[in-house]
Amino acid sequence: MHSRADPALRYPLTVYYDASCPLCTAELETLKARDEDGLLHLVDCSKGVVAFEDVTQEQMMARIHARDATGRWLRGMDVFAAVYRAAGLWTFARLYASRWLRPLFDRLYPWIADNRQMLSRLGLSRLFRLFAPGAPSCTACVRPPDSPPG
Repeated sequence: MHSRADPALRYPLTVYYDASCPLCTAELETLKARDEDGLLHLVDCSKGVVAFEDVTQEQMMARIHARDATGRWLRGMDVFAAVYRAAGLWTFARLYASRWLRPLFDRLYPWIADNRQMLSRLGLSRLFRLFAPGAPSCTACVRPPDSPPG
């Protein structure tokens, strides 16, 4: 797995996620809709993905995984930092990669992943409508149109 400061990350990124989870689906579909450069490829691992030598479907269902263009794996918060960057939401990408906040996110994410279905039932997935294309956005959160994602 890669560290949050990995300059070797190469797009496009194939993201393996649990599409049976409304929270996961809302977040990733919103981010994919913002992905103007086609840097993200989403794969639903809830319907059975060919297991890889080094990552199983069970692991993918437990925690989000992604594979970059060089074949290297990312897991958990490293995925979110990379995906938010690809979607042009630079503020969130930087927050997820922050050396001060990252320890908190690394502790919080497993709880969220383990409780994602319950959080979906509570309506948390609706928050992602705020970031949908066409929704009013914070200009500080979005990359300038001509800046590269990586």
